[in-house]
Amino acid sequence: MKIKRFIIGLSSFLFTTSLLYLSGHLFSISLLMLHFKYTNSSNGLSISIGSLLPFIFGLIVSYISEKSYVNKYHRKLHKFN
Repeated sequence: MKIKRFIIGLSSFLFTTSLLYLSGHLFSISLLMLHFKYTNSSNGLSISIGSLLPFIFGLIVSYISEKSYVNKYHRKLHKFN
């Protein structure tokens, strides 16, 4: 059960995050786009990153889907007992 639980959580996270980033780039929604800028010069280092909203939303969806799977699994076990 632990490996299925991990796979469901990871796949829902990757699917949700990818879908949101993709839709952000397709429809030019700045809240859903990842802007990464890296500059390496002799004077200093400059790093810039864009929206992390799809990443956070993916974590929330992953948590909910994992808890839903665990609840269904436990209900199924108790049904047979």
